[in-house]
Amino acid sequence: MSLETIDIIIIAGYALALLGIALAVSREPKGHEKDTEDYFLAGRALPWWAIGASLIASNISAEQIIGQSGQGFAVGIAIAAYEWQAAIVLIIVAKYFLPIFLKRRIYTMPQFLQQRYGEGVKNLMSVFWVALYTAVNLTTVLWLGGLAVQSLTGWSIIYCMMALAGFAALYSLYGGLKAVALTDIIQVVVLVLGGLAITWFALDALPADGALGGFGYLMQEMPGHFEMILEPDHPAYGDLPGIWTLLGGLWVLHFSYWGFNQYIIQRALGAENLGEAQKGLAFAAFLKILVPFIVVIPGIAAVILAQQGMLDGAALAEKSDRTYGELMGFAPAGLRGLVFAALIAAVVSSLASMMNSISTIFTMDLYRAARPDRGEQHYVMVGRIAAFTAMAIALVLARPFIGGFESGFQTVQEYTGFIAPGIVVVFLLGFFDKKANAAGAYAALLGSLALNVLLKLAPELGGPDIPFIIRIWIVFLAALVAGIFVSRAYQSDDGGERVELSGISFATSTLFNTLAAITAAMLVGLYVWLW
Repeated sequence: MSLETIDIIIIAGYALALLGIALAVSREPKGHEKDTEDYFLAGRALPWWAIGASLIASNISAEQIIGQSGQGFAVGIAIAAYEWQAAIVLIIVAKYFLPIFLKRRIYTMPQFLQQRYGEGVKNLMSVFWVALYTAVNLTTVLWLGGLAVQSLTGWSIIYCMMALAGFAALYSLYGGLKAVALTDIIQVVVLVLGGLAITWFALDALPADGALGGFGYLMQEMPGHFEMILEPDHPAYGDLPGIWTLLGGLWVLHFSYWGFNQYIIQRALGAENLGEAQKGLAFAAFLKILVPFIVVIPGIAAVILAQQGMLDGAALAEKSDRTYGELMGFAPAGLRGLVFAALIAAVVSSLASMMNSISTIFTMDLYRAARPDRGEQHYVMVGRIAAFTAMAIALVLARPFIGGFESGFQTVQEYTGFIAPGIVVVFLLGFFDKKANAAGAYAALLGSLALNVLLKLAPELGGPDIPFIIRIWIVFLAALVAGIFVSRAYQSDDGGERVELSGISFATSTLFNTLAAITAAMLVGLYVWLW
């Protein structure tokens, strides 16, 4: 399997067009130098369609395309819970959380924590997020993207990762969030078209009448792969524990990711106004419904294709993350180039978003606090250096950190799950509990980490083996109780300001309400169909 001349032309044309557009939209008017608001928040001028497209392009990274396609092969449609439940969370975040964030005109999530709990909590979470985004998120996207590129090109994986990292850096380091968000509009179109092409060719290769017939054949032959709620005897129950995917800790992971994750929420912080931000998140929620059809379904089709000898079943069974890369070989010359470009779009968009968020948190929450007397251009330069350094570190860590794990997607969930319950508790108490203070925040954050580690190690110590999602739910409830109790037991003046909800409007537009209702109805229908 290799790229032909037409494929290379398409990929090169895409890359040059993307770079050209990124540089064009990043140029400032004559006489105006790029300041921190321009670089980190796109001048607070992003429209709703750019926000929604950028959210999806940033989220549908190699972790989703490669990881969830591999999970589709190994588990089935149940992994779509990560996408479909996220749509509901986006609606809630848009209606109830964004008004609070935008009212305070913050740059970063740690900045909100500083306003609410004081300097100590902000510094703790700033260091944590910079480390997590660098050592887990960047490394995972690089590694999984490198695997897929290697499947199609045969290059060494380190060269594949270096090429992806260099491309992402070329257009993101200069332009900042504006370059990332506006080029993401192109990225999401290419990504969806490429994903649909892979789905079509994978289904069309099945022994049925065309792609639509292939989908029916797939549901008939693989009924166990089309169940959203897994039974306790299912091999993947430990990752997706049946009804607990609807009632348990998956919601905690979603709120941590979509509500309080810097590289996701940063798009909304850069909106023209609250209404645009809310419509952008509603648009993203609608698009999330489509994602499993372009990443999970091809993975399920790969099971039968492997049984028929059209794919290397032994290699996929050993490393399911190779599924999407193998499926790209079904696309004919020309379209293979488009599919390859779509993969690049997913990877570099996520890399660029993470680099920008790392640089924002490091510069605005750590460096600027230590050196508050420097000029705006100095902070922009520091942000670029921080982003480049984070990418270099991720390149070094990718193989030892992610390469040895069976599923990159589940690995990311596991790592982020150690602190996600504490993060959600701290923000929720910060919003809605006026008595919450820094002592309670520390108890929730550190307690979340400690209890998660203890429960993770419990089987080795003779204790119960609790499924991941149920463990997250238990830790969330424990952290919530700890945060409330400690805040009341240890009253202290932490320098934070209580959130006054009385001056914030949570009303939303008719368009937002309509999109929310349509999204909810579609999700109910999907769960009823695939229960």
